[in-house]
Amino acid sequence: MTSPLSLQLTRLVDQISTIIVGKRPQIEDCVACLLAGGHLLIEDVPGVGKTTLAHALAVSLGLSFNRVQFTADLMPSDLTGVSVYERSKEAFVFHPGPVFTQVLLADEINRAGPKTQSALLEAMEEHQVTVENDTRALPRPFFVIATQNPGDQLGTYPLPESQLDRFLMCITLGYPDRASERALLAGEDRRGLVQRLPPVMRGEELLAAQQQVLAVHASDALLDYVQALIAASRSGRWFVDGLSPRAGIALLRAARARALLDGRDYAAPDDVQAVLPQCVAHRLVPAAGAGRGRVEQVRAMMEAVGLP
Repeated sequence: MTSPLSLQLTRLVDQISTIIVGKRPQIEDCVACLLAGGHLLIEDVPGVGKTTLAHALAVSLGLSFNRVQFTADLMPSDLTGVSVYERSKEAFVFHPGPVFTQVLLADEINRAGPKTQSALLEAMEEHQVTVENDTRALPRPFFVIATQNPGDQLGTYPLPESQLDRFLMCITLGYPDRASERALLAGEDRRGLVQRLPPVMRGEELLAAQQQVLAVHASDALLDYVQALIAASRSGRWFVDGLSPRAGIALLRAARARALLDGRDYAAPDDVQAVLPQCVAHRLVPAAGAGRGRVEQVRAMMEAVGLP
């Protein structure tokens, strides 16, 4: 029997699919990422719907939403906020920055310098920011959805490994197929449609769903499989450096979220395989002479590791 949460998650994916047409697998990855409490990196060329997808997710989840356009002159205080002296109060008053929201869209994150990128690290890991020696908690739930242009484009800075490691998933949208593109050309402007989307969930319901993710069963055999994949990544055959324990925990959490999205209370090897490239490829560098990209190398490693 299908649970109420499973029906609600299906409605969520269905609704976002009316905005980002022809990309249901990527939308399911995004929802699984947020269910797992992780941050999402969307890497692709400009104009394929990255920003629209982030906005549709926030609206459909009933969450507050701020968008920051990352540029070379963006300063850390532009994100976190600043204290300003107010004469009427004869004191400094803190003015929160756009990071104080439930969904922060960091648009074209790799166009800002490393110092500004690093300003997000504490927020993403600890769900708090420290400004002028004062630590302030961020709203819950809190997600960063960042978009990134390909690294070979002008005016981009590579994200440091520590920043990439904070993203649970990295996905690409790609160009739409012919039928989907025709629907985009003939239909209404997607930004207008997003504004009229009703919330399918609320923040409290999303937090409750995240707790259910933690309760999804992972058998000993599944844990053995995850450990085998982690060990393979560290063998030196596939990648320069292997996956960290934090990456392994993130992979298992994403697999549990994927199982919940499919209406199951247990995770299976298929769930791990479904999320593996999105969860680990951006954390790894292929070994010398691999002749394949990161995602292709992850898939090759996955095929070489036997199922439990």
